[in-house]
Amino acid sequence: MSQENASNNPLIRYVNRQQMSWRAVDVERLIEEEHPARAIWVLIGRLDLSSFYAGIESSAAEGGRPAFDPQLLISLWVYAYSQGIGSAREVARRCEYDPAFQWLTGLLEVNYHTLADFRVAKQQELDELFTQVLASLSKEGLITLKQVMQDGTKIRAQASGQSFQQEGSIRQHLESARQRVKEMGDPREQEVRPKTRAARQRAREEQQQRLERALEEVQKLGQQKPSSGNKAHKVSISDPEARFMKQSDGGLAPSYNVQISADATQGIIVGVEVTPEASDSAQLLPALERIEQRLKQKPQQIVADGGYTTCAAIQQMAERRVDFLGNLGRDLTGSGITAPHQLPPRAFLYDPETKRLRCPEGKLLLSQGRRNKGPGAIYHRYEARAEDCLSCRRKPECCPGNQRRGRSVMRLEESVMMMAFRQKMASEEAQQQYRRRGRIVEFCHAWIKCKLGLRQFHVRSRIKARAEALWACLTYNLQQWIRLRQLIAA
Repeated sequence: MSQENASNNPLIRYVNRQQMSWRAVDVERLIEEEHPARAIWVLIGRLDLSSFYAGIESSAAEGGRPAFDPQLLISLWVYAYSQGIGSAREVARRCEYDPAFQWLTGLLEVNYHTLADFRVAKQQELDELFTQVLASLSKEGLITLKQVMQDGTKIRAQASGQSFQQEGSIRQHLESARQRVKEMGDPREQEVRPKTRAARQRAREEQQQRLERALEEVQKLGQQKPSSGNKAHKVSISDPEARFMKQSDGGLAPSYNVQISADATQGIIVGVEVTPEASDSAQLLPALERIEQRLKQKPQQIVADGGYTTCAAIQQMAERRVDFLGNLGRDLTGSGITAPHQLPPRAFLYDPETKRLRCPEGKLLLSQGRRNKGPGAIYHRYEARAEDCLSCRRKPECCPGNQRRGRSVMRLEESVMMMAFRQKMASEEAQQQYRRRGRIVEFCHAWIKCKLGLRQFHVRSRIKARAEALWACLTYNLQQWIRLRQLIAA
């Protein structure tokens, strides 16, 4: 054969996929020694998991199907969240081909139902495990509670806007769901496989429970805040406790408010809660109580943004002897409230003897009542006579929009406690400590959303959402623990 013909017939090793093959797998060598899955397995193995084992019903004496090792299931979920995976089906799928998941399972197949049930069923045990990790971190000096940063973030619920229904519609859906549950005994259902029939029955019962919960929620809303006009209260029939909340992009979506407390020493999360309340104004005291209950010690100082800084919160922290740093919002400014491009309230002098205000032109403003903003803060409203303002030469810069009324001014009267808080927050040291809040606790939120992928809950109901938030925070803390151990070892 000539050299030219040989070059036209090259030897190729073609791919043959129409074959079966046996492969020997050394499970221990599936991942390298420094792989994070190994570190997670070791850390979980050092913790006391007895409460998880106590819930296993099968035993050598009683028999039954062997249960999966809780250390395995915990490690699977922690490693999955660390990789941004929150779907039970995806975790089960990764166990079939991903080397790290295969190493964790030892090539065992784990059903996604087992994973999904374990994530939400062991809430008390998970809460104890989270506390146990914090105790270990505290013992190593990684948690001091000298300073704790508090913040909340909105995470979307497993519900759509179309799922929000009025009470009448919910009742109709509930009646249909109850009828479908009753029909489970229909002879035609006997033709279906028992496993399929059981799955259908469970799904229908869960739907009925959600609708019953939705009916309770919409009735509760009606009692708390009666509907106005044609705007009847609505709740989601798929996740009744979710509420529409403002997102970072400015839109509204069914969400939960995830409250996180982070110790400032190493940024470890020491408290987590999920609430359907969009506002943070009433969340500071519960956060303090959670930390104290979990760690048997209260923080020396708590730092939170303006959403938490209310008169009530300032007083509550003072009563519990916890130093509080916060941001006074516009409605708590010492000079009162005013519209832009007008003479500010501080330009009006208060006469304590006559209890009146005097404007820069010497005209008196009479008291029009007061409004309590909270313990320690009272707003007094004053208004000038219309004839005094209409003929005033400074009207264009004082109240240009007023055509029939005189200028009104709000004067804030504060307690000694509020004035002391304001004086403290005016210091450079307090402002410097306050500025640390963002890079500590907001970093936790960013990590959970971006690195762990928890921008939307994978489960329904607030209690299950809290369990998932706890898994995410546990994963975050374990990742930080591993990182800090590596830094110390280096």
